[in-house]
Amino acid sequence: MSSVLVGKTGTDSLVVRGARVLDPARGVDAVMDVRIDNGTIAAVGAALDANGHRVVEGEGLVLAPAFVDPHVHLRTPGREDEETIVSGTAAAAAGGYCAILAIPNTEPVVDTTDVLRGLRARALDEAAVPVGFMAAITMGQNGTQLTEMGELADAGAAGFTDDGRPVASAGIMRRALEYNAITGRRIALHCEEPSLTRGGHMHMGTVSAELGLGGWPSLGESLGVARELSLAGDTQQPVHLMHLSATESVELLRKAQADGVEASGEASPHHLCLTDEAVRTLDTNFKMNPPLRTESDRKTLIDALNDGTVAAIATDHAPHSREEKDVPFEAAPFGVIGLETAFAVLYTQLVLPGLVTLETLLERMSAGPARIFGLDEPRIEVGAPANLVLLSESATWRVREERFRSLSANSWLLGERLQGKITLTVAAGRVAYEA
Repeated sequence: MSSVLVGKTGTDSLVVRGARVLDPARGVDAVMDVRIDNGTIAAVGAALDANGHRVVEGEGLVLAPAFVDPHVHLRTPGREDEETIVSGTAAAAAGGYCAILAIPNTEPVVDTTDVLRGLRARALDEAAVPVGFMAAITMGQNGTQLTEMGELADAGAAGFTDDGRPVASAGIMRRALEYNAITGRRIALHCEEPSLTRGGHMHMGTVSAELGLGGWPSLGESLGVARELSLAGDTQQPVHLMHLSATESVELLRKAQADGVEASGEASPHHLCLTDEAVRTLDTNFKMNPPLRTESDRKTLIDALNDGTVAAIATDHAPHSREEKDVPFEAAPFGVIGLETAFAVLYTQLVLPGLVTLETLLERMSAGPARIFGLDEPRIEVGAPANLVLLSESATWRVREERFRSLSANSWLLGERLQGKITLTVAAGRVAYEA
């Protein structure tokens, strides 16, 4: 894939026999064989010669382009007790991903070429699937001084974000967009107006009032969205809006796109599947940033996913230690893990009820995010690098802590039974996971 991605590559050879080959971005949907020679798709068709390769029986399974996650917290450097490059990419492989982008809010922040180059060197040896490392927009993510974005791009930065914090100053944000024009990378934005969200632990509404928890209004997100889209339109520079959660935010994005602004958006599985009603349990694994909102907001996100306004699904995989989450709700940090459960929960809660087609889900988890960030799209065609996921639509499994490859277990799905299972992941020509 793209040169911003680093990690183990392979020259594995195998044949997947008799699967439903489904590549929505290219209109491919047929029961066929796919043969991989030395890490590259060599043939697609019926009754292919195995050419001496190992045969994987795919009858009754779906073979699709593997997934791309543009929003993953690997916690490295600084919190290797919560996640490492090794564990995080192993979790990604088990979730069907062939590439992920790591967020720079680490300790230290990825705001210099030295830190970035160190991470890329480690990933060459340690990453089970290719990783791209995002760099910060501002030094220390403090919102006052821009990073050397040109130098960071030259050193391999996959994009720029201060995720976890908004860029507080509109003037600094405007300068960042103008400066970033030289890099060809995408700026990804955490949209928040802190003066409205300070002290908030969940969505501001009926449930927060009944529980007596500090509320975080939708306006705290949508005001930030409005500012970033206005700046993008004024500078004619592209932006990507991270983890959208509110109806107003989606409506602003849809209008900006119609007006010709180059803007994209992502939604996370938890915002597509849950509402603030889940917080009544006071389980801290339902504490997310931005927070879970209403059923109306959830439906708006699903509609936006279907019509392409939101072109990417991103897990916002955010590991936290047991000690951090095992506290009262108000004291707990925001964030949940999601790499290993994303496909299954979205298949269970969106595809099976008929809210989203399988084709749409696969496209938004693969080609959609790759296209936004300028990565090579995983595809099933002769000559393409083998980036494939083999999945079962019928298999069911229960989410248990001991199953996780991630070092953390702060999942909102613990104990739940899901339908849809990853059985094989091929990433950059290498079998990265096999059930």
